[in-house]
Amino acid sequence: MPWKALPAVAFAICVYPFQATHAHDLPLQIGDNIYIIEQGGYDNEWYRGYLVAPPSLLAGLTSDHGQQLEHRVFSGIFPRNCVEVRELLGEDKSSADARAAAAEALEGKADREAPPLERRKSQAQYARRLSRALSKKRSTQDMQKKVRQVYVDNSEPLPRDPNAPKPLAPVPMLRVGDEMGSAVEEPLVDEIASCLREWHDARLHEMLLARGYSQLVRVQELVKRVDTSRKQLMHDVMTLKELTTLREDTVWDLVAGNKMLNDEIIVRSPQDKGRIMTADDSVIEMTRLQANMSILDRPPKPPADLHMQYHVLVDVHNLVGDFDTPAQLQICLCVKEFGEKPKPVSENYAISLLLPDTPSKDPEDLTKVVFANLSATDIGIGSDSTQIYAVFKLIQDEAVRSTAIKEPVSGHQPKSSVSSAAGDPQAPQKFASLKGRRSVFGSQRKNDSMIRTASDNARRPTTGQSQRSNSDVRSTTSSNDPPPSRDAKTVKRTVGVGAIEVGRLAQQQTELETKVALWAPASSAGEDKSDESHNWNEIIRELQRSVNGGYSHVKTLKRCDVNVTAFASTDIDTLIRNNPTQLHDVHMAEKLGFSGVPTHKRSDIYLTLSEPIVGRNAALQHSKFGNVPLSQRCQTNMANLQLTLEVRKGNGERIDDCIFTASNHQGHTAWRTTAAERGEAWNQTIKLAIPAQDVPGSHIVMSLADSPNFPFALAWIPLWENDAFVRDGDHQVALYVYDEYSSSIIGGKGAYLALPPWHDKKHESAYGTSATVSIRTYLCSTEYSQDPNLLGLLNWRNFHGPKLVELLEHFSFVPEIEVVKLLGEIFDAHFEILNEYANNEPYEDVVFHNFVVIFGIARDRRFSLSNVVEDHARTRHNWPYASRCLVRAYLRLVSNPMDSDTSRKLRETLKVGDQMLHLIVETQKERPDSTSIDMNGGYDQRHPDFQQDLQNLFVALMALMRNPMPVLLGTQTLVVQHFHTWLPELAAFMPEGDVLEVATNLLDACAHAKSKMILFRLILIINYSHLEIFKAPEVRTTLVANTFRWLAPYWGECANVTDQWRDQVRLCCSVVAAQMEELGEDTCQYVPKLVASYSALEKSKRKSKKSFSMLFPTNYPFPWKATANEVSVDEAMLEISALLAAALTTQQRLYFDANQVDIPGVLLQALKVEQSVLSGQAFPRTWLSLHVSHHRFSINALERIYEVLVEFLPDSNAPDMEDAIEFDTEIWRAFFETLFAAVSSSALAMETFPEQKRRAIWKIAGDVRELGADLIRRSWDAIGWEADPDNKQLHGFDRIGGYQVQFVPELIAPIVELCLSVHGSLRNVAVEVLRTIIISNWEIDQDLAVIQSAMIECLDNLCRTQKVSESMLQTTFIDEMIAQFQPLHNTVEDSLYIAVMEMFGRIEELLSMLASVHRGGAINEATRIFDTLRLMEFLKDVQSEEAYIRYVHQLATVQAAAGNHTEAGLALHMHAERLEWDPTARLEEVTEPKLPAQTAFERKEALYFEMCEYFEKGKCWHRALSAYHELGYQYEHNIFDYSKLARSQRATATIHEKISRGDRTSPRYFRVLYRGLGFPNNLRDKEFIFEGQSEDRQANFEERIQQLHPGARIIRTEKDMDVEGQHILVYPVSANKDLHHMLYQRTKVSQSAREYILLSNPSRFATTSRQLQQDVPVTEQVVEKEIYTTAEPFPTLLSRSEIIESEMVMLSPVEAAVERTTRKTQEILALEKRVSSGEDDGAMNRLSDELLLSVDPESDSSVSRYRSLLPKAQQGDAASAEDDYAMMEEGEPFDPMQNALKVALLDHALAIRRCLALYTSSAYVATKAELVPRFEATYEVEIAILFPAGDGLMDEASRRSSLEERRARSSTRAADQATAGAPQNQARVEGSQEPARTHSRRRSLPFLKRMASAGNTKQPNGEAEDGGGSTSRQPSRSRTRAESLTRRLSFFRNEQQQNEGRIGSTGSSTLTANGNTGTETGGLKKRLSFLKATGSSGLNAGEVY
Repeated sequence: MPWKALPAVAFAICVYPFQATHAHDLPLQIGDNIYIIEQGGYDNEWYRGYLVAPPSLLAGLTSDHGQQLEHRVFSGIFPRNCVEVRELLGEDKSSADARAAAAEALEGKADREAPPLERRKSQAQYARRLSRALSKKRSTQDMQKKVRQVYVDNSEPLPRDPNAPKPLAPVPMLRVGDEMGSAVEEPLVDEIASCLREWHDARLHEMLLARGYSQLVRVQELVKRVDTSRKQLMHDVMTLKELTTLREDTVWDLVAGNKMLNDEIIVRSPQDKGRIMTADDSVIEMTRLQANMSILDRPPKPPADLHMQYHVLVDVHNLVGDFDTPAQLQICLCVKEFGEKPKPVSENYAISLLLPDTPSKDPEDLTKVVFANLSATDIGIGSDSTQIYAVFKLIQDEAVRSTAIKEPVSGHQPKSSVSSAAGDPQAPQKFASLKGRRSVFGSQRKNDSMIRTASDNARRPTTGQSQRSNSDVRSTTSSNDPPPSRDAKTVKRTVGVGAIEVGRLAQQQTELETKVALWAPASSAGEDKSDESHNWNEIIRELQRSVNGGYSHVKTLKRCDVNVTAFASTDIDTLIRNNPTQLHDVHMAEKLGFSGVPTHKRSDIYLTLSEPIVGRNAALQHSKFGNVPLSQRCQTNMANLQLTLEVRKGNGERIDDCIFTASNHQGHTAWRTTAAERGEAWNQTIKLAIPAQDVPGSHIVMSLADSPNFPFALAWIPLWENDAFVRDGDHQVALYVYDEYSSSIIGGKGAYLALPPWHDKKHESAYGTSATVSIRTYLCSTEYSQDPNLLGLLNWRNFHGPKLVELLEHFSFVPEIEVVKLLGEIFDAHFEILNEYANNEPYEDVVFHNFVVIFGIARDRRFSLSNVVEDHARTRHNWPYASRCLVRAYLRLVSNPMDSDTSRKLRETLKVGDQMLHLIVETQKERPDSTSIDMNGGYDQRHPDFQQDLQNLFVALMALMRNPMPVLLGTQTLVVQHFHTWLPELAAFMPEGDVLEVATNLLDACAHAKSKMILFRLILIINYSHLEIFKAPEVRTTLVANTFRWLAPYWGECANVTDQWRDQVRLCCSVVAAQMEELGEDTCQYVPKLVASYSALEKSKRKSKKSFSMLFPTNYPFPWKATANEVSVDEAMLEISALLAAALTTQQRLYFDANQVDIPGVLLQALKVEQSVLSGQAFPRTWLSLHVSHHRFSINALERIYEVLVEFLPDSNAPDMEDAIEFDTEIWRAFFETLFAAVSSSALAMETFPEQKRRAIWKIAGDVRELGADLIRRSWDAIGWEADPDNKQLHGFDRIGGYQVQFVPELIAPIVELCLSVHGSLRNVAVEVLRTIIISNWEIDQDLAVIQSAMIECLDNLCRTQKVSESMLQTTFIDEMIAQFQPLHNTVEDSLYIAVMEMFGRIEELLSMLASVHRGGAINEATRIFDTLRLMEFLKDVQSEEAYIRYVHQLATVQAAAGNHTEAGLALHMHAERLEWDPTARLEEVTEPKLPAQTAFERKEALYFEMCEYFEKGKCWHRALSAYHELGYQYEHNIFDYSKLARSQRATATIHEKISRGDRTSPRYFRVLYRGLGFPNNLRDKEFIFEGQSEDRQANFEERIQQLHPGARIIRTEKDMDVEGQHILVYPVSANKDLHHMLYQRTKVSQSAREYILLSNPSRFATTSRQLQQDVPVTEQVVEKEIYTTAEPFPTLLSRSEIIESEMVMLSPVEAAVERTTRKTQEILALEKRVSSGEDDGAMNRLSDELLLSVDPESDSSVSRYRSLLPKAQQGDAASAEDDYAMMEEGEPFDPMQNALKVALLDHALAIRRCLALYTSSAYVATKAELVPRFEATYEVEIAILFPAGDGLMDEASRRSSLEERRARSSTRAADQATAGAPQNQARVEGSQEPARTHSRRRSLPFLKRMASAGNTKQPNGEAEDGGGSTSRQPSRSRTRAESLTRRLSFFRNEQQQNEGRIGSTGSSTLTANGNTGTETGGLKKRLSFLKATGSSGLNAGEVY
């Protein structure tokens, strides 16, 4: 069957893998995303489509920073049954029924056509898919979508035109994000998947490339966590509470991931299943969540609720140990205060180390326990010094430690009780002997016979004072167990202790899995292992003492794993229901005491047996003898001290089963502690469960023994003293001798009761300290009290008169816990007293104050007492006078606030004023069962003047609030803080309107508030807003109206923003937020204050801080959270922005009272505030949800503002034109600016965002741009005027022009930006608006220049300030715009059409160039600069001056930053040449670049200064000199400022000096050829000269070129090229030296000057194609050079210039000789410089080789052979040289090139002579001796010319050479000349220090003789033998002068100095010529000797310094 296209692209998911078997198959894996485009094959069982695969991380290696990796797309065919279609993209929603019917029909048809087997298979697959859908709990609508399969129409497709181009295949559409079926039930499932995909696609590769491995680890952990959360959410197996916690944790994990990877925070609501919050949600709630998620790391936890109770679950598992005797693990919680001993805070829980074979519910067999009802104080909340530990104690039977037993001296000796495994109560029969290693799980189990019964008296411990106990033990032993062996005497002993700190765990309600290590005292300090284990805890030292301080592991316990989980809940039953899997059937261990108010009756007594204090010199007390030494009663070493105790009543009767050692064990009648050595402690806590009626008179009797011996001491503890329970705390119990008297029974009671129970230090023994037992008692009872004052109050009838008053006054000193335990009885007692003493003011006042104390305790944060009156004042209705008495007492307090004592009580009363008022109201009511209650509740009958009394109370209160006395400020503040709690109590007997009146009166009474009182007043208004009694509509309206009046003074306009004012504004915002829902249309009334406050805050200075205050606070001080980083968000501005969004986005029309509000001003301010919010002033733009939401809010607000603006528009048809032109342009401009800012924001460009951000924006705000486009169209039409019929017909606009023209050109920029948008509707509207602007402007000006300039400026600004994307650079709008104007062609508006076409032609060209300049990617800087220059030329042509100048300075900045200073100066010159040297023309200020307002001359001068600075940095001297010359000319001839002229000339001189020193760069040049179609047009098939660095070699340069063009291939010859691709050829070239330059006609020119003149501004470059040949005569030598001429001389902006011309040049022999001679001279001087500087050790040898070749006339390398190219007269010997010169002077001048050759030879000779001066060392004497004669012979002619007299050539004796003989023969001819001519000439050559001067006419060497003969003629280029200039910077060796002195002596020598120099030189030379060789002449010759000037630069004589 042929392939057919689907009606729409279908999105599918792969549900079954498919392996490719053919080339066109598309392999699939489960979960792949597929887009289906075609269907075919037999029975349509095959699909064709695209597979969209995740991107590869390898693609990130070449991606740009911040760029999201693109998904990979594969295409092919695959079976239909492998995929599941989820969605039809672009599906038409109009005919759902028709589509469903068609789908059914097609599906039936397909089934009918299929074979039965295939049909059944298809039906089965359909059933399976349906089952899967149902299992996913999809909605009915989702199921319908799921069932609809995608089929194609079976009809034949229409034939396609074979000549038509083949249409492109449909591509996957941009999808906001996929949605699973469970998206509604669990939105987080899709959110997690979206986040993970974005993190992988857009962020992970950047992290890897940046090597952020530590961050990668954190991301890995985060991904694992959220992925696990997603699985848990999908499986839906958690309880509701667990699910809530998981959602919140997941939301914050996603926030953490976004912070870590992209810093854009999306708000998801933890309370709403993690759903993304949208603009439709509460903006206040979104703002609060956005701030918290963006600034904090975890959700802000509410303040610790001190009423909250905490519960710790301890689960012991994997308990493995080696126990050969019974053992038990006890667990309890201990609290450790800093500096205090650990105290138990819970009961013990005991785990027997042998479990039953079968599961048991017996608490004694469970290994899990919950320590319940811990308070916040217990776990350390609010105190850093409190720690709580889970303590583990291992108690095991051990053999009795060795002891020496002696018979006691005297005393009663009953039969001893021996503790054994059978008889010890701590070791019941269930403990069997365990051999080897035993484990709790899977180990040996006990049988049924070993399970204990519920009550077993045989388990009771033995005691020496109970015959019944002994008989019970004997009978039990004889009947059940075999008799114990005497050799197996054992005792219980604590063998190890461990501890876990659980305080932080409980505070955070988290879970901990850990191992517990048990520690025991080490036998020696060397065995201490406490420092080697992480399981060690310092509290162990206090729980179990060690003599030597060392501890070691308990070896018998191999492993003990513990899981600790903390919970927080006020109701333990609710907690168990919410966590059944963890807490069901788990034993609860009670806390020692109450965590709050007791909720059930309890009477427990806790006794902690700390330690026995029995020192070696201790004494026991005796009933007869006072004190007896302990050593007389016990002769053992006390290694097994045990205490046996039991509880007895006052009559001596023993209380059975009342001693509990663990919460899960049965009670004991008598019990024995563990054994302890002397100095050790027991530290065992037991609970005594004594019936309440037996507590009075009960006591504990104890005996102390060193087991297994008989007890030697006895003690007793009374539990009831002085009609109260014994006080809590530590006690020292006195130990008495255990004898006949102390153990006897008298009258049924023990004789010991007559002995004092407590140790008294006053009766210390003379033998030493008394032996005592340290204990701690604690009463936990709701039945009894320990306070005598409270007991007296409960029995108040025993007191009368002042004693009763005193008793009542002492009530405030009763401990709070005692009050709350007996709260009902206390209420009853006070009511009785109040009724008994009614109308007695002292009693009324003290009872009233006691009620205040009670309510104060009830309000204490430690107690969660609510409904105190209802729950505890049970008899309140029985006392008819109570309310009257309490009101009177209350009134007396309020009426006398100035008294100190009354003021204190009044402040206490005001804190609980609501409870007091509630009590008064309740006591006024009659009993509910009374039949006499009338309609008013009985108020009038019991208290007829009740309301009047309350009215008097409130009148007194208002008077108190109006009192301005400062001393009452504290009292007034308390009233304001708590008055709102009073108002609900008034609603019981007052109408709600009257209650509001009372509330209003109070606020008005404190209107004079100042400072902090203002803040509390505002908080009171907030509290009013939250009261339920003010929710009624009529009351709420009054409250809202009053609120506006109350808030008005505290916000709005403010000149000086202070912290106080800022806090006021924030509380005003909280008030408005609290009333926002009820405000309705009145919300706009707050807009003026909101915008004014925002404007004031925006102008104030914002401080960064490391804290953040919670938004919309309702109390003061404001709650805040510390932050890790500094936060610059202003909370007040953030809150105002939220309220403005809520106020302006209402669906109702904005209404302002024009009499009170400046409506245009308010709207203008509101628009500016909206712009500020959108620009990120109120909060960062990374707060994505809030930022995007405010775009939606802005559009909605602009809709409301638009309605108001249209209403105030003037009537354009009004007869009076003045009325018509009253158009508020400013506010409409602000309106459009805000609108354009909203719709053009980059935050809405979803098409450029990754998936998570894209789907979030779509869900948050929807299509904001669509809404904005519609508003733009309507608002733009609204300000247009009605078009005439012709314009309507021609242009199609109903409204055009009018007020629209007032927004040209400022609105053109935002409109053009919208034209570039990819959003279709927005672009269409923008095109329409732009067209109206063009038409209107053309009708007015008949010109589009203004619009064109504005568009150019806009496009340039967009590309500069924003990241350029494809959407920005598309030219779609140009085509659309041209199409709109096309109908005007060949009409009356044809001129407009032509102008538009021209304008948009330029705009299109501009966009192309902007794309080239601003495109990203790997574009090289040279190409970018070239494109920038093209753009600048375009801007110059279109006269866009500002943009042109901006790019000039941008280019200069880029070049300067890259170190290209010369190029930066050239860029600035482009700006400078646009200016005139006009000192009168004023120029405006320029913001970019920053240029002040100044004259044209000043600006150009500043640019020249900057240019010169750049040129000097780049050592581009000729450009710098040109700029300074221009400046100097303007100073001299334009503004006549000679001081500036002097500065410019000094700068010029400095540059000349640097030139003379050779301080310049020597760049290398390369010729580069670009070949291949792969290059752009500006490079393809072109040749360039590139300027490189001075140190560049060809390989280095090629590498740099390769980096610029990474895709190109560098080749050596053009033969290696292909047509395709990119190929580059690189050849080195050199700057071409012009041989015809005047420089070559001058001798002795310095090398630095030569290079500056010839190479400073090259535009011609050369390569030599044919070199000099050695075997060809000199006259026939031919050299070929290829000369390349560039378009512009170097240096250039691009460091390159295109070759515009190339020519092949043939050099004549003379030209070649000049070039080679000059080059050889340079090489010799370079070697000389190296030798002089000493930088090259081998340079001397190379110099010698070069000199030998040069002075050898037979060598082909010697340039002396080029002398043959000169005329014959110049080839003779030196004897005829003078005649030849004379002949040339008479009329035979040299050819210029011949003269250049002669000059080159002379310079070469001088260079050789200079080098010979280096041979002064003895090592080079032989070399010099060989070189000098050859030099004199080879360069005889040049030497004769340079030194005609031959003087000064040698300073040592040598035989006369042939040269000297010829000089002697020519002496006669020389005598005819002036006597001093030749010597004077020589002296001038050798001795002149005057720098060379530039002459206007040409001078050549033949004129040297003439100049030498002229007495006062200045010789050009004169050179002193030892003073010549040099290119070297090394100081001269012949003299040591400072550089500054050298400059002073060499610059501008005056005429007198010059004449003196001539005279001296002439005289000395004359004497030398006449043969006078005196010492004076010899000294002068020695100074001037050329050869001795070893440090001089002879060749560079005359060089300008």
